[in-house]
Amino acid sequence: MSEIRTIVSPHQRNTRWGKRIYWAVLIGVVTLFTLVFVFPLYWMITGAMKSGEEIAQMPPTLFPAHPTLSTYAEAWELFDIGTLLGNTGFYALGAWLFTLAVDVTAAYALSKLRPMFGNIILGAMLATLMIPPMVVLIPAYLTVHDVPIFGWDLLNTPWAIWFPAAANGFNVFLLKRFFDSIPKELIEAAEIDGAGPMKILLSIVLPISRPILGVVSIFTVVAAFRDFVWPLLVLSDSDKMTISVGLSQTAGAVSQNQIMAGLVIASIPTIIVFFVFQRHIMAGLTAGSLKG
Repeated sequence: MSEIRTIVSPHQRNTRWGKRIYWAVLIGVVTLFTLVFVFPLYWMITGAMKSGEEIAQMPPTLFPAHPTLSTYAEAWELFDIGTLLGNTGFYALGAWLFTLAVDVTAAYALSKLRPMFGNIILGAMLATLMIPPMVVLIPAYLTVHDVPIFGWDLLNTPWAIWFPAAANGFNVFLLKRFFDSIPKELIEAAEIDGAGPMKILLSIVLPISRPILGVVSIFTVVAAFRDFVWPLLVLSDSDKMTISVGLSQTAGAVSQNQIMAGLVIASIPTIIVFFVFQRHIMAGLTAGSLKG
């Protein structure tokens, strides 16, 4: 067995000073990366607690001199955040339902039903991930404005958000990878008992696939909350705007600390979703990596 060569040998690392240096470097790197990712959120939260004069002060202060939470109440009323959050939650719910209906059935068909040219279809779906979103923005807008064959104009309706959200090649790929890991013996046993494809999907595949369904659900809901350009194009009425568009439309008429307060409130739902379901995210992403 060949010896593995590293910069620091195991013997040196196991000495008293080696252990101290190792843990010092590890803690330093972890702390640095944590600060890099957390500091913008901290700056936004504390910035909303400062007065307008303090937030414009140079050099900026790291801690609020006289912290106050009244700015959050002002931002809630000025931006009408309750309506914006309600709109975004409604769009996220519809996008989630359509995504599960379309992507789950597509992945199930490609994984278990094995249609003709299935690999070509999957390859075409994955190829769409290589196309920059801005390139397909105008074609997608024209499609929503005048749906082919039907001639529907879906602009300024929730359908303009829901239909594009359902067509997601990445979600289909994740789901198919997970479905491929389901033992074929389970499917064959159900077929022997007389179960059809839809029965197998509902009673066998979906209960087993809860981890990956949770991941796809989280990705879909978070995308609905953070998307900006597409809702800005297809939703023109102020009473139908999403939280990201609504904040940007009113930002020029309010102070900077009120903008930050609005951004903090807008980020709370997605932060809660992440902390509640972070275990499901890791479990779902790794569950289909190995054959069961």
